[in-house]
Amino acid sequence: MEALRLILRYVHLIGFALLLGGAVVQYISGKLRINPAMLWGSVIMLATGISLSAPLRDGDEPAPAKLVTKLVLAILIFVMVFFSRKRDVVNRGHFLATVGLTLVNAAVAVFWR
Repeated sequence: MEALRLILRYVHLIGFALLLGGAVVQYISGKLRINPAMLWGSVIMLATGISLSAPLRDGDEPAPAKLVTKLVLAILIFVMVFFSRKRDVVNRGHFLATVGLTLVNAAVAVFWR
């Protein structure tokens, strides 16, 4: 069971890297749009995050408030990415909000005990 949890956490981090890395590439290129890496990163983060929130048998479960906060952030990120994926150019505020929410989601994971 522990091996499965570690694999899910690893894939979750890959999704984060895809989302944030894709956003950095688009920001540096100067054309703010949602690329496939960002879309797949948000999907992977949402799916593995839900899988990681399953109750563990060893009693080391995260706080429910933390799980709900991360779920709401992940859904917001996915919706923002999914519904903007076909636009040629995304509004700067929308794009930076997506990046900001991604960073806040990571901060919640790291700093909330």
